[in-house]
Amino acid sequence: MPIEPKIKRASVFFDGQNLFYAVKDAFGYFFPNYDPELLAHAVCRANGWVVRSIHFYTGIPSASDNPFWNSFWVKKLGLMGKRGVKTFSRPLRYRNQLVRLDDGTITTALVGEEKGIDVRIAIDVVRMARVGEFDVCVIFSQDQDLSEVADEIKQISIAQGRWIKVVSAFPVSPDYANKRGINRTNWIKIERVLYDLCIDPLDYRPKLTPPV
Repeated sequence: MPIEPKIKRASVFFDGQNLFYAVKDAFGYFFPNYDPELLAHAVCRANGWVVRSIHFYTGIPSASDNPFWNSFWVKKLGLMGKRGVKTFSRPLRYRNQLVRLDDGTITTALVGEEKGIDVRIAIDVVRMARVGEFDVCVIFSQDQDLSEVADEIKQISIAQGRWIKVVSAFPVSPDYANKRGINRTNWIKIERVLYDLCIDPLDYRPKLTPPV
């Protein structure tokens, strides 16, 4: 059995949109107000892990499609990068989808979709595990597509005879129905008290009329 290291190096991976929508449902915040650095260090510190690197992934609308959110993410990602967070972004792709309105009627709306974010996270996690860059992988997401990453990390651990832990971190509240982290990972549940201590003190929203 691999020996558990005394000092555990952690690499933290954020699925930015998955975390935002989870926080919106759990705590009612209507824009991504979290600070990835604060969240990463708070969770790792509580578990006795040393943060080695922080990685953030998100889709971004183009300036022509949505100038408000494009400006928001460009500013937020820019500051993250200056602080040493490794960021990865891709443009959203838009297609018509059927959506149900509050009155029960169904209409067609143009909806932006992320493509390839979960794949990029998976590639980076597996690559870094193979070269031994971390002992603990903390993924802020509940995307079950990433459960195969946990399986791959287990195989790497066996092949290398090295102790590796994979963790899924996500918000919890009585109002949030999704109580599950990524399958086959250890789960860390983030209460509102902890989350509120990790809110970004800066507001990157431009002085424009936000989209409906």
